[in-house]
This record gives sequence, C-alpha cells and structure tokens, in this order.
Amino acid sequence: MPSVFISPSLQEFNPYVDGGNEEYYMNLIADELIPYLLSSGLAVGRNSPSQTLSQAIERSNSVNYDLHLALHSNAAPPEIAGTLKGADVYYYTTSVKGKRAADIIADNYKALYPYPNKVKTVPTTSLAELSRTKAPAVLIELAYHDNPEEAQWIRDNIGNIARNLALSVTEFLGVPLAQP
Repeated sequence: MPSVFISPSLQEFNPYVDGGNEEYYMNLIADELIPYLLSSGLAVGRNSPSQTLSQAIERSNSVNYDLHLALHSNAAPPEIAGTLKGADVYYYTTSVKGKRAADIIADNYKALYPYPNKVKTVPTTSLAELSRTKAPAVLIELAYHDNPEEAQWIRDNIGNIARNLALSVTEFLGVPLAQP
C-alpha cells in the first residue's frame, strides 16, 4: 500500500497578517487533505503540533513512507513584508523522486492558485524536512501569509488546496483520487 507522511508547519510563532498563524492554517489543510488520501487507499502518517521539527522528522523516518509532504506558507523579508505573491515547491536537489513529486504538485497547483506564473519548483539542500527525511520529500510554501490578499486566499481555499494536493499525491503514487 502506498504511503505518505503529512507534515503541517509547526510554526505557531509565524503570524498571519490578519490573525491566526502558519501552524493553525496548515493543520486545517492537513485535516482536509488526509481523508482524501485515506479514501484513495493510502497509508497516512502525520506530525503533531506538539512535536519539534526533529521529532516530526523522526516520526516520518520511523516508517518507510513513499513521500513526505510538508505544508507551509511563506513570509517576505521584513523590509518588503506584504508585497510578495507566489508559491514555492521545494525538493532536495539530488532527489529524482522528490523533483518528480514537486513538478506534479507545482503543475497541479497552477490550476488552483490565482497567479499560476508565480508557482515554481525550487531545488535546495538547506531545508531539514528535505535533507533529513528518508522518503522523497517536498515542502510547499502555499502563498505569502504576510500579504493580506494571499492570507485571505489561503483561508478561503482550505478545502480546495487540500483536494488539489491530494490529487498531486495520488498522481505521484499512481493511485486514483477518491472522494472522502
């Protein structure tokens, strides 16, 4: 049975411009995403908001998952806060499977995100959830939570984002998407 580890942000200290925080909203998306994955026949693991990042990575590494998907939202540097838009889909630079998953996620996300030309894949070696996980891993920065328009877009599209990500995960793992 194909499997995926869902890792919503643990960054409750990362505030959204109009209230709430990154951990809260990414967990709402995970709550909507997981029923799609389970209905599609996937085994699903998940971090807990009470964990540290190292503990979440350990939990992911405790099972041989086929994909590790980290859910985040972004913030611009302080001097340009609130001005950026876009979605970045990160993967570990040398991971062929991670790149394939990131490409699928980015391609599908472009159909949902209001600025498809601002969705891009980004290779990196600097993110722990990509470099320290055993499974091929992707970290998506869904939009900028310090930009009022983007933060509201996330709030208004939690279910749509979850379904879109479920479509990408099932496509990557080669199973049809089922409705919960």
